[in-house]
Amino acid sequence: MANNPSAEKRIRQTEKRTERNRARRSRVRTFLRKVELALDAGKKAEAVAAFQAAQPEMQRAVGKGVLHLNTVSRKLSRLSARIKALEAA
Repeated sequence: MANNPSAEKRIRQTEKRTERNRARRSRVRTFLRKVELALDAGKKAEAVAAFQAAQPEMQRAVGKGVLHLNTVSRKLSRLSARIKALEAA
């Protein structure tokens, strides 16, 4: 374990940050699940509303360093395409 005060502090900080990041990641996944469920059910209006709620949450995760920008961009692009395909069908 830690042998000096700065190492002990680093451990405390890491634990706090890990917990926050885990909560943020879980929150993003919840928002994504809502979009997926609406898409699977074929409910366009619900999917659009859930997508609009998920976008800022995902961008916030990027800003906090929880997710990578390209990952979020890819996911948003694919969800958007699925919503658009639902409109055409």
